[in-house]
Amino acid sequence: MSEPELDRFTSRRSTAYANRGMVATSQPLASQVGVSTLENGGNAFDAAVATAAALNVVEPTSTGLGGDVFALYKTAEGEVGAMRSCGGAPAEATLENVREAVAEEEDVEPEEAEMPSKGPHAVTVPGTARGWELTAEKFGNKSLGELLQPAVHYATEGYPVSEVVSAQWQHGEDLFESEHAREAYLFDGEAPNTGQQVTLPRLGASLATIAEEGADALYEGEIGEKIAAEVQSQGGFLTTEDLAAFEPELLDPVSTTYNGAEVYELPPNNQGLIALEALNLAEEVGAADYPLDSPERVHYFAEALKVAFHDGHRYITDPEYEDHPPLAAKSWAEERAELIGEVANHDVSFGVEGSNAEDADTVLLCVADDEGNVVSFINSRFAGFGSGLVAGDTGIALQNRGSSFSLSEDHPNRIAPGKRPFHTLVPAIADFAPDSEAEDWAAFGVMGGFMQPQGHLQLISNIVDYDLPLQAALDLPRWRYRADGELGVEERMNGDERLTKLARKGHDVRVLPPGAFGGAQIVRNTDGTLSGATEPRKDGNAQGY
Repeated sequence: MSEPELDRFTSRRSTAYANRGMVATSQPLASQVGVSTLENGGNAFDAAVATAAALNVVEPTSTGLGGDVFALYKTAEGEVGAMRSCGGAPAEATLENVREAVAEEEDVEPEEAEMPSKGPHAVTVPGTARGWELTAEKFGNKSLGELLQPAVHYATEGYPVSEVVSAQWQHGEDLFESEHAREAYLFDGEAPNTGQQVTLPRLGASLATIAEEGADALYEGEIGEKIAAEVQSQGGFLTTEDLAAFEPELLDPVSTTYNGAEVYELPPNNQGLIALEALNLAEEVGAADYPLDSPERVHYFAEALKVAFHDGHRYITDPEYEDHPPLAAKSWAEERAELIGEVANHDVSFGVEGSNAEDADTVLLCVADDEGNVVSFINSRFAGFGSGLVAGDTGIALQNRGSSFSLSEDHPNRIAPGKRPFHTLVPAIADFAPDSEAEDWAAFGVMGGFMQPQGHLQLISNIVDYDLPLQAALDLPRWRYRADGELGVEERMNGDERLTKLARKGHDVRVLPPGAFGGAQIVRNTDGTLSGATEPRKDGNAQGY
C-alpha cells in the first residue's frame, strides 16, 4: 500500500448535525468514544474526559498523562468558566541551579546557558490526571474510572494507527534514546506505519491503575515515584513532593466582544489574551470590511495578530509573579492600532526567544450535549512526545513545557521554583448571540503552538464576518505569522494573486505545508440544534447522535 499524501486536499466534508450530542476530535476512534459516553448517560464533560483519555492512546504523538490539560466551558445552567491544570517548575529549579546544570551538560559558562528543548530540565509537573479527575467529579455524571475504560481497552487490545498520527510518530525514532522509552512507543525500533495494529500495554497499565486508584496514583503513588526517579536519573530536579503539592484550578475566563459575538479565552499564563487583543485590533482597523478572498483582509488581520503577539509575549507570564496591562481592553486596542497601516510593520517583533513554542503538537476536542453544556478541552505534552523521557515502565512520556522558560534574569518568563511556564494552550468558547434570548454557543480551538490564537482569529472571523458554515470555516486556506517575520500561507493559496499583492505590501510570503497551520475543532448549539466540524488537516471527524 502506498503512503498517503498528507498535503493533498481531494475530498469534501460537510458540517455534521445532530440533536442529542456532538463530538469533534482529531482521531475518529476517540470521537466514537465521546459519542458512546454520551449515549451511555454521560454529559459533555464526561465525554470530554473519556475522549481526551482515548486520544492519549490513539494519538499519543500529541498528548499524554505526562502533560497538561485546560478547558473552557458553558454549563447547562449558563455558567461560563475555565479549568487550568498545568504544573510548575520543581521546587529546586532555581535560576541558578538550572543554569549551572545546563551549563555543565552543554559545556558552556552558566551565563551562556539556555533552556533546552528536551531532557530533564524541560519537564514540569504534569497536570493531566488531576485535571481529568476534577472535570469528572465537579461537572460529570460518571466516575473517572469508568471514563478511562475505553482508553485502557485501546492501549491493551490495540488499534490501527491513522495517517497523520503515523507521520507524526516518526520523530520518536530520534527522540527516544533510553531502552524503556523505545520499548514503550516503538516497534522493533521503528514508528508504526499507517494502518499498523499497535498496543501500548505499559501506558494501558498506568491508565488502569489511575482508573482504579484515582489521580493520587500518579501524584502520591508508585507512578509518581517512577516519574520523579526518571527525571532525577537524568539530572533533573523534579521530586515526589513537587507532584504531591499540585492542584488544578477553576477560574474565570477573560473575554471580549467582536462584531456582535462574545469570545472567551484562558487568562495568563496562557496566550488567550493574544487572541482577544487581536480580535479587538482587527475590529478597530476594520479588517473584515474587505472581501473574504482579498489580500487586504489577510494583511489587516495578520498585522493585528502581529501586534497582539508582540504585546502578549512581552507581558504574559504566571500571574502570581508579574502583572500585565489590560491587553483585552478596547481602549488598549485603540492605542495599539496606530501601529497598523497599509504596509507591513517590520518593527513589531514577537516570540519568546529560545522558547521552542512556535510549532507544537496538541489535541483539542469539543463536545456539546442536549442539556446545553459545551466544552472545549485541550491536552498536550507541548512538542510531540515531549522531553524524550518516559517514566520507567509506566509508558508515560513526560512533557517539555519547561522549555518555554528563560534563563535570562530580566525575562518575564524566567524560571523560578513552582512557577508555571508561558503556555500556548488556549481552548475557547463563544456566544454568537449575546444580546439575544437565542441560544447560540460554540466550543472551539485551534491546536499548534503560536498558530493557536492566529487560528482563533481566522475561525471567528470566518463565522461572524462572513457567515460561513462551520466546516467551510475550517476548510479555508490559512495564513500565519512566523516569529522570524515571514507570513506563511498554505499551498492552496499559491498561484493566487493575493500572494503577489501581499508581497507588495511588504510581507515576506512563504508557502508552508498544511501541518504548519494547526488543527481546529468546533461544536455549536444553536437553539438545540447541535453542529460540529473537524480539521481537514488532521485524521479526525465530527460525530453526533
